[in-house]
Amino acid sequence: MLRKIIDLMKIDCYISEGCTSGDGLRRNITHALEGESLEADVAFHSINEMEANKLGLRGSPTVLINGADILPGETPGIA
Repeated sequence: MLRKIIDLMKIDCYISEGCTSGDGLRRNITHALEGESLEADVAFHSINEMEANKLGLRGSPTVLINGADILPGETPGIA
């Protein structure tokens, strides 16, 4: 099946060093995509607090879908 690249959802997951939510997040994203029969380009990024602040991330994990934070509005930094 051919798909336009532009139609593919992009999910970026930023996880701080020492965050224990990474494995559960991977399972949840896989389960949600399979459950909805969706495809996505999913990337997991391990970051430190300096990188999180530079990127303006607001906690760990932070999930961006097509560049938009799914939980916007909190203070930047790793919780």
